[in-house]
Amino acid sequence: MKNLVQQEWSDELSKSTNGVILDVRTAIEVEDGKIPGATNIDIFKAQEFIDALEKLDKNLPYFVYCKAGSRSAQACAVMHQMGFEYTYNLEGGFSKWSGDVEL
Repeated sequence: MKNLVQQEWSDELSKSTNGVILDVRTAIEVEDGKIPGATNIDIFKAQEFIDALEKLDKNLPYFVYCKAGSRSAQACAVMHQMGFEYTYNLEGGFSKWSGDVEL
């Protein structure tokens, strides 16, 4: 897992041809907007979160974010334990995001 500030996170994502953006916030938080192309998997729904992760390709790079960066760091740690090799946590999360937003 790498903790990256927005510019680094965005740069890594743009270099990746098959990167997956994961939003681990709650559905209510996602209503305020999300990073374009993100898939929402709520980390607070623990078993659903694990079940969803088990269906993902562990060889792809995952760009993970939440509201402030703590939950996404936890998500990256869980993913690493499950065998995901490339996870990138967005430091500061969506609350510090200054890029495009999808409603």
